[in-house]
Amino acid sequence: MCSPQHRRDVGAYVLEVLGAADAFRFEEHLEDCPRCAGAVVEFGGVTAALGRYARLTPPGVDPVARAGPGLVRRATRAVAAGRRRTRRRRLVMGAAAVVLAAGAPFTVPDGGSGTGRWAAVDRGSGMAAVVTAGAREWGAEVGLEVSGVHGSGVCSLVAVGRDGDEETVATWSSAGPGEAPLRIDAGAALRPGDIARFEVRTAAGRPLLRLTR
Repeated sequence: MCSPQHRRDVGAYVLEVLGAADAFRFEEHLEDCPRCAGAVVEFGGVTAALGRYARLTPPGVDPVARAGPGLVRRATRAVAAGRRRTRRRRLVMGAAAVVLAAGAPFTVPDGGSGTGRWAAVDRGSGMAAVVTAGAREWGAEVGLEVSGVHGSGVCSLVAVGRDGDEETVATWSSAGPGEAPLRIDAGAALRPGDIARFEVRTAAGRPLLRLTR
């Protein structure tokens, strides 16, 4: 059951201000509540963006500014570009499904120096995923498409840097193998060129799929 307290805990959990015991109880709740899990994903992206914005703001400059026409136009263009990327990722995921059915090796080409694509297929379970990352001033804009997750519960997409550093990019609740392909847009502080691989993991940290270039 999703109570008002659980909905209030979403923000505190994402901001990491819940105590250890409360965080543990909330994570248990997330395993059975897709609504709160989805809210965690949404708040996580906003929190990451705000954190990057704060770090990039020069000292002495007010990080909050009134939205002008130029900002609105840039935001509109960004939304349109995001929709185009989503359509392209759907095509890539469809190609992955065809290749998986044919039993052929599944590879996705690199999109250039400012972008990267990582992919993997678990032929035993049927789980497949594609991650695209585009370079931005603050790091990387990340898109995930995953299908055939074996087992239900909270899952995470983790970026692993070439130096071994790890960053949780997105978290969601999976209903198991029968659910429709999931699409998530998120952001990472790591740049595409600094990312060695991505991993889909359970809430306990167990790897489900390792995505490589």
